[in-house]
Amino acid sequence: MGRRSERLSKQGMLASDLAGEGDVIQVVSRAFDVLRCFEGHETRLGNLEISSRCGLPRSTVSRLTHTLTRMGQLVYLPRDQKYRIGPSAVAMSTSMMKGLQLRNLIRLRLQDVAEQLPGTVGFVIPDRFHLVYLEFARAANALGLHETTGSRIAMASTAAGHAYTAALDTDVGDALIAEMEREIPESAKLLKPRIEGNRRHLREHGYVVACGLWSPHINGLAVPLWSPQYQTYVVATIGLLSVMFDEKRLHREVAPPMRELAAAIGGLLEGADGDIFSSRLERKALPVSTPKINNNKILKSEETNELEAGTRRPRPARSVRARDGRR
Repeated sequence: MGRRSERLSKQGMLASDLAGEGDVIQVVSRAFDVLRCFEGHETRLGNLEISSRCGLPRSTVSRLTHTLTRMGQLVYLPRDQKYRIGPSAVAMSTSMMKGLQLRNLIRLRLQDVAEQLPGTVGFVIPDRFHLVYLEFARAANALGLHETTGSRIAMASTAAGHAYTAALDTDVGDALIAEMEREIPESAKLLKPRIEGNRRHLREHGYVVACGLWSPHINGLAVPLWSPQYQTYVVATIGLLSVMFDEKRLHREVAPPMRELAAAIGGLLEGADGDIFSSRLERKALPVSTPKINNNKILKSEETNELEAGTRRPRPARSVRARDGRR
């Protein structure tokens, strides 16, 4: 494996920072920053709003939105003088959603836990400084968080984000926090003081809690899992009303079913032939055993443009106790 492949395999997006080499093509990175500003198909944003959201000069944003519109990734709405997600982006996401059987099985596992606990249970994947819900479930009488598939949550202020960063190799996690300090310092202030405690708790208990960070009314608990498909960590997470579930109750009543959930999802991921979006598995029950701390399925761990004018080698999942460089 070449040097660049080795850097990219080191848990993904911050490899170039760790290597000290600026080999990332900035215009490509910035184009994706623009697309990330659109949190839903109906979102409509102007260049000024995009500039504010992604921290890029408006002149740069104008050039990027022009190019993305010509590519079909965005659509320009003359009446509103704003943009929305375009047909090419929709087509790309739709093609990735083919063969949903694996995700349906994961959703069933989430629903099992949601029937026990009155909160929102989710399965999320990292996207720079955020995580995105791939699946979610909640009981009919659920209170508190009301996320949906595709919702983005901040890494620094959620249990899922704290679990994800705690699971990363120390150098990768530290590099991520350093980049947060440069780009979103207020978020870094939430995460940095807690990272060592989160790492320690993950090693000892297999999960991470975050109480009152996203909202004083919400407490959360999350379990990270290694994904062979994406060569990074994904997270099973739950948010509950703090008035009903204080931190002690999270440890006592929420942690056991969430660790079982993570073990079940880990088994599904290990049995997948393709990725989470396109795998096709037989629909059969997966037995869930009582999790152990070293269970190998879970971690213990105002310029106007012309349009406007007109991760590592694949390895089996291991416990965070395993000293192989991956937490």
